[in-house]
Amino acid sequence: MKATCHCGAVELEVELCQTLESAQRCDCSFCRRRGAATVSAPLDGLRVLKGQEVLTQYSWGTGTAQHWFCSVCGIYTHHRRRSDPTKYGINLGTLEGVNPSGLGLQPWSDGVNHPSDRLPDAE
Repeated sequence: MKATCHCGAVELEVELCQTLESAQRCDCSFCRRRGAATVSAPLDGLRVLKGQEVLTQYSWGTGTAQHWFCSVCGIYTHHRRRSDPTKYGINLGTLEGVNPSGLGLQPWSDGVNHPSDRLPDAE
């Protein structure tokens, strides 16, 4: 599938590892502000066709999750998942020909209580 930012400066080719109906939203502090539903692609299932030079990356905390945005129009295109660093989350709204509202409501995952944020059990 083809994915683009709003202004067209960034163009991706993605091979999803799930159906569009598997899209979900996350309620972690970052994702709930961003609000985009995502679908998954393996790391080798994403290729930047255009705009590598305008993509900007944001991460925080452990640095495991890495989020990419178009520096021209600000649209979030994809991120490396914290829950599974072997996959990218692809912004459902960037996929050509896909209107997320046509897929119904997407379920929410519990990013607030993410396992990697928990302290190891004290012995």
